[in-house]
Amino acid sequence: MIGTVMPKAQPKSICVFCGSRFGAKPSYKQAAHEMGAAIAKHGWRLVYGAGDVGLMGEVARATQDAGGEVFGVIPVHLFEREVGKRDLSTFVITENMHERKKVMFMNCDAIVVLPGGAGSLDEFFEVLTWRQLGLHDKPIYLLNTDGYWDKLVALAQHFVDEEFADESILDFMTVVSDVDSLTSDLQAKL
Repeated sequence: MIGTVMPKAQPKSICVFCGSRFGAKPSYKQAAHEMGAAIAKHGWRLVYGAGDVGLMGEVARATQDAGGEVFGVIPVHLFEREVGKRDLSTFVITENMHERKKVMFMNCDAIVVLPGGAGSLDEFFEVLTWRQLGLHDKPIYLLNTDGYWDKLVALAQHFVDEEFADESILDFMTVVSDVDSLTSDLQAKL
């Protein structure tokens, strides 16, 4: 129709949970950089915790440097600590961590967990639990750079072995060792 403006289609969005530190191995930073660049290359949007430090900052800068769109979400109490990155396509400040996770989750099509600490584990277990309860069917990936998540995968198997979780919980997460494998699998699922 003449004069009709069609709304721009929203790109598929990848939520990345990761550390606000770089970690002990340079490979973690390299993987974060590769992940950010791959998100932009595939025309996806990065959804992340809006920090400008550690792996969080690296994945965002790599996405931006490659021309990608970045949606950042940070709670007000972490704005100074994680150095809220304000030069993003979309920047949201939430009241607390619970809101942050909800906004990130609601604005993504898949979840990728890079190396990180307790905060990353909190985010991972929340989306894994929601998946286990049937609240979503979004793919969840563990980027297992240099075996970083091996002990977590073993712990999940332990849950199953000790009959505290059904074996299906293992199917709710896809463990990959490199960004190329992860993005290939994501392309097939999105």
